[in-house]
Order: sequence, then structure tokens, then C-alpha cells
Amino acid sequence: MLAPVQGSEVYVFWFRRDLRLEDNRGFSVALRAARKAGKPLIPIFIFDQDILERLEDEDDARVGFLHRTLAEMKAVLRKQGSDLVILHGRPRAIWEDVAKRGLFASGENRSGGEVFLGRVVKAFANHDYEPLAIARDQRVSSVLQGCGIAFETFKDQVIFERADVVKDDGKPYTVFTPYSRKWLLEFERRLKGGVDESQAESCGPHFSSLYSGLPALWFPSLEELGFRANDKVDLPGVRVPTATLTEYALKRNTPAIAGTTRLGLHLRFGTVSIRKLVRLARELGAETWLNELIWREFFMQILFHFPRVQDEAFRPEYDRIAWRNVPEEFERWCQGRTGFPIVDAGMRELNATGFMHNRVRMIAGSFLVKHLLIDWRWGEAYFARKLLDFDLAANNGNWQWVAGSGCDAAPYFRVFSPELQTKKFDPDLRYIRAWVPEFGSAEYPEPMVGHAAARARALQAYQVVKAP
Repeated sequence: MLAPVQGSEVYVFWFRRDLRLEDNRGFSVALRAARKAGKPLIPIFIFDQDILERLEDEDDARVGFLHRTLAEMKAVLRKQGSDLVILHGRPRAIWEDVAKRGLFASGENRSGGEVFLGRVVKAFANHDYEPLAIARDQRVSSVLQGCGIAFETFKDQVIFERADVVKDDGKPYTVFTPYSRKWLLEFERRLKGGVDESQAESCGPHFSSLYSGLPALWFPSLEELGFRANDKVDLPGVRVPTATLTEYALKRNTPAIAGTTRLGLHLRFGTVSIRKLVRLARELGAETWLNELIWREFFMQILFHFPRVQDEAFRPEYDRIAWRNVPEEFERWCQGRTGFPIVDAGMRELNATGFMHNRVRMIAGSFLVKHLLIDWRWGEAYFARKLLDFDLAANNGNWQWVAGSGCDAAPYFRVFSPELQTKKFDPDLRYIRAWVPEFGSAEYPEPMVGHAAARARALQAYQVVKAP
């Protein structure tokens, strides 16, 4: 164990949903600040026990992705003579300990005890916009400020946040189209003013500000975290062929082909910079794809301004719908055995890969809510469990859109016909046959419900709550 260096002062950068060393706004600012102050900067990551305990599956592939990404970051930092300090526990308790004792880390084999790294005098991180994360950061900030430690956070995972894009009266937008117009206008306005919001953040020469000379520090195995590897799920890469972006508008609705970017996982964990993606979209003229990135920010600002949507319908009257919520029917939907092949194909793809094509997500979600009259929150929770690219804001926003209960929702009377959606987007049944090989045989179940009868039932349930 290294002898503690009494009185040494350090800065800390706390990685969360921004797992990259390049083009990371908060990390870049922290490096520059550390260099200016003559303090070493220590990067840390906390395996948040509050989050891990909510995960139901021991082989959750997202934890494996997180673990692999951190190992790669750690290897890069080791080459710099530094390291990534890994902590495991509840953030508030960890920061309380850091504020009182200073920052300690375990050595590589943990048998030599803890290494004292210094007394933290300033901490940095990037903003997070989910209700639980905001509450977490408020608690941590209170703890640190109570001990005289400054805690600064920065915008990184979005181009525009909070009140950056609002109506002329300062109120948040609740409809996407005017929001997207204002988003684009604001981007161009700042660009003309000399501020390019898609400009990459450069660390420049400031990596020298990192705490150097560290011994190899502890990195937990998945088993130590209570998980195990998932070798069945292929994790999407961060590189996307240019053709995917230039042809995105033409191919994005066809589930049988690889016409989407699969970057949701990387956006969720910040292994790719949103600035890089927006810059790329503009360079290639990929307007439809850029529009999808703007949808992402729209849902994030909705969740930020209206945090109640996490548990409630944006339109309160829709919380009065008399949902049927039949568990056996929900289970058949989860398993992909509804008798509606495009719905079943999507659910089986999700269960097997952690991914479902965007068009099919809409079809499968609409079927659960409108055909089966099962509360959209049940579907949202299942997607949250299974999707590699699960993001609370987008998942909630899209489910409420399907249910008609959201701020920018599909009309309540729009009930998608799985048959018509199939004819339009999978006419050759390539997608369906890939995931439902028994389709057309005696093994495939009969439809759970008739489309016409289900539509009529849904309209009646919705009209009751819509009535004055």
C-alpha cells in the first residue's frame, strides 16, 4: 500500500453517461481547470448500487457493455500513467466518505489495502436530465458543498438542453414540429454568431493534468458486481457506414434490412459524442437522421420540464382509461405469441438481441395498448428491461406517443393494423420469416383478437375519458 500523501489536493472528474475521453465537455473543462490550478485530476466511475439493484437479469448485456467500455478507458488512461478509479456503492454514501476522508482506491488485487489519492477540493461531471439522476446530483452537491468542495456540471449529452430551445414566452415546447424548427433556427443563429454547437471539445495537451504515477487500481469483475457475461447478444459497433446515413430516409422503415444506425446504445452511455453525430448529419445532408437526433432532445426536455411523465400520462385524462391488463395476454405479447406475425417478430427480435426495429416498436407498442388495452406502462417497463438502447426519456416519450397520452401523441383513434403495416413495410415477409419460422404452419397460434373488434373496444375505452 502506498503511504498517504498528507495534505495533497486533487480534482476529480466523475464519469456517468459520457464514457469517452475525447470530445467530452465536462472532462475537457476539468482537465483545463486542473492544469490552471496546478492540481492533478483523477477520473472516477461509480457502479451505482441504486441502479444495479433495479436490474432483473444477471446477464444484462448493458452491464457487460458498460464493463467492457470502462476496461477500454482504463487501458487508455494506464498508458497515460494514470488510471480510472472504480467505486461501487451508493453515490451519496461514497461522496460523503470522500468528503470526510479524502479519495481512496483499492489496489489491483485488493489485498494490499487502500491507496490514498488525495483530498478532493473540486469535483466535475456532466449534466444528467432524468428525475432520479437530478435528485442524486442534488444530494451529492449538498454533501460536497457542506464540506467546502465545489461541484460543477456541464452540458455534454445534448446540443440544446433545459431552456436553450423554448417558446418566445419562455415556456417549453410540447409539440415536436415547432420545437424542431426552433432547434434548427437556434443552431443556425448561434453558428452565425460564431458558436458552433457541433464543434468537438478538444482536450489538447491537457492530458498532462491527469494524476500520474498511479499503481494499477482495482477493476471489479462482472461477478463481483453480481452479474455474469452474456455471450448471446451482439453489441452494435460505434462506426456506421456512410451509406446508412445517406440512405437513411429511404431504408429506415424496412425492418428486414440494416437501414438504421443502431447507435442508441452508444448515445445512452455516451460512448459517442452527440456533437460528432450532428456534425456528420449536416455534412452528409442526412436531414431525416438529424431529425431523429432532434426527437431525442425533444423527449429529454419533456422529461426535464415535466418529470411527472415518468409515472403519469402527460395528458391526465388518459390515466382514467379502464385498462384490461390481463396478465396472460401480456405474457403472450412478451413472448411473441400473439398470432400477429409482425408483432411477434418484433418481440422475438427484442428478446433475442436487445434490439427491435424502430417501425416495429411502434407496431408492437400500439398492439399492446390499443388491441389488448394493456397499460402502456407495462410495455414501457418491459422495453426498459430488454432494450440495449433503453433511454428513459425516449422510451417514455415513444410509449406515450403510441398510447395517445403524450404531449405530441398519435390521435387516440389511430389504431394501427398489423396486417396493413406488414403489407407496407415487410411485403415479402422477410423480417417475419427471420423471426417467426413457424409462421403459416399449424404450430403458429391463432390471433389473440380480431383487429376490427379490438379497434372498436379501444375507441370506446378512449372515448369515455375524452368525453366532456
